[in-house]
Amino acid sequence: MNNNMKAGLIGLCLIFGFVAKAQTADSQSEMEQITETLMDYIEGTANGQPERLRKAFHPDFNLYTVTLEDSLRIRSGEEYISNIKEGEKANRIGRIISIDYEKDAAMAKAEIIIPNWRIFIDYFLLLKYEGTWKIVHKSYTWREIPKKE
Repeated sequence: MNNNMKAGLIGLCLIFGFVAKAQTADSQSEMEQITETLMDYIEGTANGQPERLRKAFHPDFNLYTVTLEDSLRIRSGEEYISNIKEGEKANRIGRIISIDYEKDAAMAKAEIIIPNWRIFIDYFLLLKYEGTWKIVHKSYTWREIPKKE
């Protein structure tokens, strides 16, 4: 292999390396932004910060669940936010379980533990528009925490 070919191959490797690194950096940046939006939801509800919820939710956001009577319950995001009182902490422990995204659409799963009561599993749909990730939909279910005897 002559020197020109070696130099060309090295150049191509460097270019592909930079492109791969840039894509990883972009991906990390998107993951960080999605995580920040989800944490606005998790910490906003736990710490009594309704403005963090407004920051995380699209204005037309709704929550969906199935009631004990097996019917669909739909609540508006605004109704949900109105139940969060400024500075009133809630005994909730939240964590993000998973995030998957492609371009400007994402889905995520979180677990919210309310000690001595329930464990909620939240499923979110998020969209990125005007440069910001917003939760546009939340479906959730729950299970009782077993009582200790």
